[in-house]
Amino acid sequence: MVHCPECDAEIDIEPEDVDIGEIIDCPECGAELEVINDDPLELALAPEEEEDWGE
Repeated sequence: MVHCPECDAEIDIEPEDVDIGEIIDCPECGAELEVINDDPLELALAPEEEEDWGE
């Protein structure tokens, strides 16, 4: 069991079901979370994508 770093909700996900770098959504608060480690399973807030204005 892992917790959302934004709202601390329990997220029922198994390490073998995700890959490092994968983005998942918290079912409670909707935050985008990135899998940063799979043993032990760790989540962090996903980095926000910056707008590409063609510069």
